[in-house]
Amino acid sequence: MTIPSIPKEEFAVRRRRLLERLGKDAMAIVPSGGLKVRNRDAEYPFRQDSDFHYLTGFNEPEAVAVFVPGREEGEYVLFCREKNELAERWSGTRAGLEGAKHWHGADDAHAIGDLDKLMLELLTGRDQVHYDLGVNADFDVSVIRWINHLRAKARAGVRAPHSIVMLDRLLHEMRLFKSEAEVAVMRYAAQTSARAHTRAMQVCQPGKFEYEVEAELLHEFRQRGMEVAYMSIVGGGKNACILHYIENRNTLREGDLLLIDAGAEHECYASDITRTFPVNGKFSPEQRALYQLVLDAQYAAIAEAMPGKTWDDPHQAAVKVLAQGLLDLGILSGTLEEALQKPEAVDGEPAKEEPYRQFYMHKTGHWLGMDVHDVGDYKIGDEWRTLQAGMVLTVEPGLYISPTDSVDPKWWNIGIRIEDDVLITADGNEILSAAVVKEIVDIEALMRG
Repeated sequence: MTIPSIPKEEFAVRRRRLLERLGKDAMAIVPSGGLKVRNRDAEYPFRQDSDFHYLTGFNEPEAVAVFVPGREEGEYVLFCREKNELAERWSGTRAGLEGAKHWHGADDAHAIGDLDKLMLELLTGRDQVHYDLGVNADFDVSVIRWINHLRAKARAGVRAPHSIVMLDRLLHEMRLFKSEAEVAVMRYAAQTSARAHTRAMQVCQPGKFEYEVEAELLHEFRQRGMEVAYMSIVGGGKNACILHYIENRNTLREGDLLLIDAGAEHECYASDITRTFPVNGKFSPEQRALYQLVLDAQYAAIAEAMPGKTWDDPHQAAVKVLAQGLLDLGILSGTLEEALQKPEAVDGEPAKEEPYRQFYMHKTGHWLGMDVHDVGDYKIGDEWRTLQAGMVLTVEPGLYISPTDSVDPKWWNIGIRIEDDVLITADGNEILSAAVVKEIVDIEALMRG
């Protein structure tokens, strides 16, 4: 099969759009990701900074991209490592300066060692610098030092930038809307993740360790050349009630549920899928009732994930279904209005949360893209953002019943979350992760097989 990829031409289009938005008197600086030490002289696998990759497609550390509208020598300047036969023998091939231009579309390329000297030239005469302060503390120091150096020469007629503007205001709005090529890459990552979740259901059985099932996920990811998009959650029994459980060390027990939240990453684009299923392949009556409730809430939320709806509409739809279901099962008491309403503060005490939130304490989704919790505003001003074609979000309602005196013990330690990746289309939506089953009858049939 053909493996989807982002073409070089698309990176060029992104850069042109950014340059147009910057305006003629501004510039932008985007540093690459860096190598991180795991222990002593061993490093973690390198993963490129998402903003840098989005604009360049350049997958090396020690690089800086600079965008200078109207510069005669070239508007896209890439600083990177030079070719070095000895260094490449130890740590792999480098693109070098010629490769930066030929393969990655740089108008102008310079050695990273020349950054300090040449950056002063690039900054001179610019009014604004678009750069994300606070993300890379070491690089922040360099940017401020360059600007202060130029400001000190004001009496000599040197025009220095007078402001630093967060680049994310421009760039992250671009990243929020996915192109056809991006959707193809994300669809491929989701299909791989669906295969991994299916494999996990097929191999799961009582007595296995959580990490054994996690290994099956990794097998599918690596077989297609992908990395994990985030630390996988493989939580059996009470561990499924821990939202970000990543130890994955415990034994899977007869009669428990297993919650797996795991996704693969392809070319820096993430998938994010959660499935919950019985370790022994058969839902108990209590598990079945709560699972169907979460699934119904997810269907209600997906029905609201449509162009013209707001970001919050899927969440509110899921919450209403979950709250009513908890009332019907006797886990909550009172009316639906009471279950959804935050109690008033009493005698100066802080107000308590809405009753349903003791069992469902997170939102129903997040943006998805190059980061698993991707960039993009959820509100415009004080209003929830309207969903539009090209946005990708997760839809992931859940219920987590930890032991508490107010709940019948038969419900204790049942944690359920069902999550899919949803693309907003012109006339509805597409579930990118639909290839992995989630109906009770289909899960039980797959696990029997």
